[in-house]
Amino acid sequence: MNLTLQSRFAANIYIIHCAGHIVLGPETTALEAALNQGMEYTFNRFVLNLAEVDRLDSIGIGLLVRFAERLRRRGGDIRLAEPQPFFIRLLEITQLTKVLHMFPTEEDAILSFLNQPSPEEEQANSGPRVLFVDESPDLCVFVRTILRQYGFDADSACLLRDARMMLRVDGADFILVGPGTYQRPADTVLATLTLLAPKAVAHRLADDFKSLDAGEATDVLLQLFNVQRTA
Repeated sequence: MNLTLQSRFAANIYIIHCAGHIVLGPETTALEAALNQGMEYTFNRFVLNLAEVDRLDSIGIGLLVRFAERLRRRGGDIRLAEPQPFFIRLLEITQLTKVLHMFPTEEDAILSFLNQPSPEEEQANSGPRVLFVDESPDLCVFVRTILRQYGFDADSACLLRDARMMLRVDGADFILVGPGTYQRPADTVLATLTLLAPKAVAHRLADDFKSLDAGEATDVLLQLFNVQRTA
């Protein structure tokens, strides 16, 4: 069975859902490419969901250990979520349970990072906290980056369930929902999130926000927060 991979991120965590074999060949090549892509996006905290992985060979284990060591040198880590019993037995046999950290659920693995601030987060902006939610990773990066440049403590998530976890851990002063929300109406997403943070000020971006040029989109964001553009 070939390996299929689906990636997303929540806050500063890169999450990869794996299904199939992690074995020598195109499977490990694809996983290595996905891990490298996350690192190119400057992520150093990874969660691999292994719920649908049904085979692992020595090359696959070697790849995971190599990236774990590489990430730890950068102050990050890789954490394995929902491993099957055979996977756990393999790590026990190879005595790698202390090298590759496993968690029973994806949520547990993500929360283990969210409850452990990184050095970058500890030095983050001390302004109002903004949580942005949209299905587009690129739009999440754009909005988060612009708001951080203007002093906001901004984070983003691509999935509603990730946004709920982030709110439970850190709360928010502002909740901002983009036009794309994985087939859920934006108003429904906004209402769901404000239940978790009733004191947060909630905004929804217009459906045409993605079609604006970067300058116009920046102006829209700053107007929402009554901030004067500096350049």
